[in-house]
Amino acid sequence: MSAAFFVGCSGQKANVSEASGVPAAVTVGVTPVARRLIVRQLTVSSELVPFQEIDLYAKESGYIKELLVDYGTRVEKGQLLAVLDIPELQMQLDQDAAAIKNQQDVVQQTEHQIERVEALVKDYKLQFTRIKSVSDSKPGLVAQQEVDDAEGKYMSADAQLESAKSARQSARSELAGAQAREQRDRTLFDYSKIYAPFSGIITQRYANYGTLVQAGTSSSTNVLPIAKLSEDDKFRLVIPVPESYVKFIHLGDSVDVHVPSLDRQFPGVVGRFSTDIAQDTRTMHTEVDVLNPKRVLMPGLYADATITLERKNNTLSVPLQAINHDANGNTVFVVTANNTIAIRSIRVGLQNADWAEVASGLNEGDNVVVSDRAALKAGAPVQPHVVETTEYKTQSQ
Repeated sequence: MSAAFFVGCSGQKANVSEASGVPAAVTVGVTPVARRLIVRQLTVSSELVPFQEIDLYAKESGYIKELLVDYGTRVEKGQLLAVLDIPELQMQLDQDAAAIKNQQDVVQQTEHQIERVEALVKDYKLQFTRIKSVSDSKPGLVAQQEVDDAEGKYMSADAQLESAKSARQSARSELAGAQAREQRDRTLFDYSKIYAPFSGIITQRYANYGTLVQAGTSSSTNVLPIAKLSEDDKFRLVIPVPESYVKFIHLGDSVDVHVPSLDRQFPGVVGRFSTDIAQDTRTMHTEVDVLNPKRVLMPGLYADATITLERKNNTLSVPLQAINHDANGNTVFVVTANNTIAIRSIRVGLQNADWAEVASGLNEGDNVVVSDRAALKAGAPVQPHVVETTEYKTQSQ
């Protein structure tokens, strides 16, 4: 009489005959070596941030006279957001206008002075020319004193003309200076109107009507912004790419962005990266651009960015769980045609969390053992049973 013993090992059964001592066939789970698509991906979680987000400050100090936006207000580029009341600048503009008018009058007076002196110069020059001509043609007819007096009047008038022209130039310079001061003050006064630098949505409002806001250029730490503006039709997803994956990152690469809170997928693209490795984290700063034309996404939402690092189509592959790793390399247990175990060394290529590319060592259709192999040895008889492999999805492959 003989007794049979069953040893359970991940669904395997070993039958051993007491009389003969010869092991019976063990049932093992196998999967055939086949060609399939292997994709290696990297998935990183990060926070969606607006492509642009700024606090809006006043360039000049003043009181809020008009506030045209509030929480959630959507604005277009160049839209008026707020108006400040700055009475000091208005008074300065009035003074500038008066200074310009005064200098214009001075310039006009110098113009008239030049016209008068030019007439004198013309008259004295004509007198001097005539007397000089008579004195030269008929010596002694005209006293030399009379010639000298005529020449002196002419030279004096000519000097007055040069002085008047100099005064005119000075008056024009003063006018230009007054106009420049008026233009500067007007530019500052124009800062009393706050415009949107880009299209977006108001996410914060810090001021109310009548609030005194300080100039944003002030060194004071208590400077209060008027509002916060966020660009919401495009987002950045900042992801730290580990050093070992940096070589796979390229500008324009497609990225699958999944937002768990919305349970939706969005297309993204690698927009930029830092091209250097942070010393503390050994990662590269990488930004994924995510368009949001329908304004579904919101700042602060967490998203999973999946980047495809490598992919190979129609490549010979085996489940990763079928590979044994030891000091001699990678091996698999193969069920031969006569249902015995053979151990083969293989060379693997591209791998992900589920599959490994077989570069050499196996042929398409070979049955590899995917169940527990602890009790198996080369040449052992087995009863193969084809099983479906379980694919594991992980955060990073």
